[in-house]
This record gives sequence, structure tokens and C-alpha cells, in this order.
Amino acid sequence: MRKLGYILVAVVAIAALIGITRGEELKRLMAVQTLFDEGRIVENFSNMDALFNTVPMSRGDGPVSPLPEGEAVTLPDGIDDWIETRTVTAMVVLSGGEIVHEDYYQGTAPEDRRVSWSVAKSWLSALLGIMIDEGVIASIDDPVTTYAPSLEGTAYDGATIAQVANMASGVAFDEDYLDFWSDINRMGRVIALGGSLDDFTRDLMDRRAKPGAEWYYVSMDTHVLGMVIRGATGERIPPLLEDRIIEPLGLEADPYYMADGDGNAFVLGGLNLRTRDYARFGQMIAQDGMWQGQQIVPADWVEASTTPTAPTAQGEARYGYQWWLPADPQPGEVFAIGVYGQYIWIDRTRDVVIAINSADRGFTEPGVFEDNVERLRQITRTAHEARTD
Repeated sequence: MRKLGYILVAVVAIAALIGITRGEELKRLMAVQTLFDEGRIVENFSNMDALFNTVPMSRGDGPVSPLPEGEAVTLPDGIDDWIETRTVTAMVVLSGGEIVHEDYYQGTAPEDRRVSWSVAKSWLSALLGIMIDEGVIASIDDPVTTYAPSLEGTAYDGATIAQVANMASGVAFDEDYLDFWSDINRMGRVIALGGSLDDFTRDLMDRRAKPGAEWYYVSMDTHVLGMVIRGATGERIPPLLEDRIIEPLGLEADPYYMADGDGNAFVLGGLNLRTRDYARFGQMIAQDGMWQGQQIVPADWVEASTTPTAPTAQGEARYGYQWWLPADPQPGEVFAIGVYGQYIWIDRTRDVVIAINSADRGFTEPGVFEDNVERLRQITRTAHEARTD
């Protein structure tokens, strides 16, 4: 309770210092501070548009792409307990492109558009690959300042697109979600108060390493990729994503992005969709970027972006261009992950895709990530064996 009191005092002090006069700004600031509270987190994660500035998006006027119902599978022993412990809110399992398991928990519903958090990074990776294929970005080895010249003189000056996509920018950034004063939480307050993420990024001046020298997870690296795409195309991210990925996928519902005060999408974690639509994206990646007979994402980019090219430490989870692989990747495994237990797990060898949303306040506890990977592998094996037996 004392810690909570300190946080509330800090919130009031911040509000006074910046001279908040509009109720909406104060409401969003308070939303940031209570977003992950035990009694609110599940509802919040399905209603981010009630808490933050957002950019609406259109799924287009085409038909919803089919997700056929396959023969239902029984989840492995122990998975029900895992679902409860990890506060899973939704799970959709595809095997051979068919739904073999779908369920919703904690009072949520199939129609909920759930926040992706860093799963959104993998969607932006797909868009980056399309932009490179179209030639509007000449090379992934170009400096980011070629397309985002306002980053000259910042910690990003000298880093290439590839290094930033690998989370090897070398930029110093504190990603501790449990520290009120960390960089990632300061960034959250910028979002809440309608500030500019471009300005926030341009204020990052410190490096911890030379670009490309080490892997260090910096969520603002993904914002820089968004700046690169915007600079190369002269367009904002939402209409590009709509035209190149959202509409061709034939989603069930209009998605939306959280946004900053400039109206720029929160590309590093603010995409909100139905869980079945996360599964559609995963299945498209599992099919080398092909969906309903259309090549949405270039196959060579799918291969390049899901290959572990980042300089991660020996024995740690591995990383590509905004995609993850386990520390001991099995053939075909790759995944997108977001804080509090969001996953798109893809096993291309077994043709299984698992989309999971959660509100897991214990996601940082020792061993949770490793256990989650093993549980996803168990579900994958069960779904594959049921289809092939």
C-alpha cells in the first residue's frame, strides 16, 4: 500500500508539473497507472480504445476469409491449470489451417479486440519487408537516417535498418515495466498525455554499445522502423498496413492502433484485433506469406525475418527482424510475443499456429517464459498428431 501511495503522489506531482488542464489527458495518465491492476487488467486489455488516443482502421469491404472448423482436439494434461495460472483470456489453435481449438476465458468474448503489445512488432516487420520488396526502401542495410533524417545526431545516427530491426541499435534504454521511472514507462506517459513519440525518440542520445555489436531489447527501435517507413513512403502506417496486409487477410473486424498526440500509430505495441485475426496473420506467415492464393508478404522476407540473425547471447532466446525463436529452436518454430502473455506461435514444419491473449501479471517471474514455450510446444504436438494419425 505504501508503494501504491508513492506512485499516486508521483502521478499527482507529474500532473501539476506539466500543467494538465484537460480532463481527457488526466484520464489517460491515470489509465496508464492503473492499466495493469489486478481487478482491471483483463477488461482494459479488451478495451484500449476507451483509455487512449486511437487511430481507427478498416478491414475493407471484402469477404471475411474462411477459417474452417477442423476436428476438435483435447488439450494436453496440465494445460487447463496453465491457462488459469497464466490468466489466458483467449486461445485459437489452427492445425492445417483449420480451427481445432478455440476458447475464451476470464469473461472475455470472441468479439473482443485485444491489445497485442509487442506482437505488433512482427506485423510491422511484415510491412517493412513489403516496402523493401516494392523498392521504396532501397536496402535493409541503409542507415535509418536515410529515411528518417531527423534522427541525425541522436543515438540512432549510424545504425542501419537491419541493426535496428535486429534490436541491435546500441541505444541505451531501460525496458523495466515494473520501474515507474524507466524509459518504457516514461514513454507510456508520453502516449497518455498526447505527446509525440517522434520527439521522444529524437531525445534518446545515449548508447550502450556500437550499432550491431550486441542484442539489447529496445522497443523504440520498432518506432524507428515506423519512422523509416513513413519517411520512405510519405504515408502513415495504418493506411499502408490496411492496403498491404489487413484487407488482403480478410479480417473479421476493423482493427485499431493506439496513437500518440501527432496521430502516429503506436507501432511497437498498440495494434488491437480479434484473436482469430491474430491467428490468420500467423497462418499467412506459416504459409511463407501466402494467403487465399495471394502473396501478401514476400516469401524471401518471411524467411529472412524469421531467421535468427541478431547477436543474441549463447543459450538465450534468439531473434530475427522483429521475430523470436526459442533458445533451442526446432525446425519451423518462430513466434511473436508481447508482454503479459500475448503470443502468435508458429510451427511451419507441423503447420500449427497458436494465437494466445493473456493478462498475466506474473509474466516476468523466473521460468515463466520457458514454461510457456514448452506448453505451446505441447499443444502443437497434440494438434499435429491428431491431424496426422
